Amino acid sequence: MPFLNLSHVTTYTYRQPVSFGEHRIMVRPRESYDQHLLAATLHIDPEPVELRWLQDVFGNSVAIATFDRQATRLSFDSRIHLHHAPAEIEHVDIEDYARSYPFTYSSEDMPDLLRSIERQHLDPLRQIDGWARRFLQDGRTDTLALLTEMTTAIRREFTYVPRAEKGTQTPIETLSRRKGTCRDYAMLMIEAVRALGFAARFVSGYVYDPAGSGRSSGVVGGGNTHAWVRVYLPGSGWVEFDPTNGIIGSRGLIRVAIARDIYQAVPISGTWSGFPGSFIDMDVAVVVDTAPTQIDHAAPAGTMMEEPA
Repeated sequence: MPFLNLSHVTTYTYRQPVSFGEHRIMVRPRESYDQHLLAATLHIDPEPVELRWLQDVFGNSVAIATFDRQATRLSFDSRIHLHHAPAEIEHVDIEDYARSYPFTYSSEDMPDLLRSIERQHLDPLRQIDGWARRFLQDGRTDTLALLTEMTTAIRREFTYVPRAEKGTQTPIETLSRRKGTCRDYAMLMIEAVRALGFAARFVSGYVYDPAGSGRSSGVVGGGNTHAWVRVYLPGSGWVEFDPTNGIIGSRGLIRVAIARDIYQAVPISGTWSGFPGSFIDMDVAVVVDTAPTQIDHAAPAGTMMEEPA
């Protein structure tokens, strides 16, 4: 199912009118060889006084919205039409020198990978290190098999528990509690592979079931934004690993933002000001459906339309 329609609606509600500060929106999928953005709209209500686009240090598309009016409701409605040709695990081709672990990244790659190898969380008792090393064999270990087993072990041994509250558990908390959300699992795996010397990055995007209607009913983490991991493997570059669903490769995964740390890839962030206790709720709804190859690019009234990509 290479053509998809994606709807992502986030709505904030308040008890009385509040003012809105600058908001940063990261909902536009990235262009790559396996996903091509064909059309995109972003409708914001109330309409911002200014909406500008930029690319951050990782090449993610970011919209910056500023407002000049108060309201009791703020909504972001993103509609995407894209072509998705996911990479399968059998297409992962690792250079000979890196097919077995341990290995060392080449001198050409290492300067650009160093910050993605650095640990982000303290591990004074080396708990993450010890857990990561359970996937090593005596002598040399097959690199892809190591990463695959770590991915599927999290899927198999941990309990997925949705959590609407902001924030992420530390990797040690996730390891000790044996439960968490997709973002918790992603951060645990990132720290674990970094403990072994791999370069890894956090990915925010969407998940769907390619074997079904296009909706995410057959996978865990659908109906909302999703998080997973990218690991750099010489010969194939950045390869996707989703420990929530045990997915290796980009099948069923639509990338939006890539970052070194989770806090650099928040889908929507911003501020508001008003009476204390004004905030009521935040609601997020994500739907991914199969689509025809041709769509009507006409935008409804009040929509900020982007040109087809």
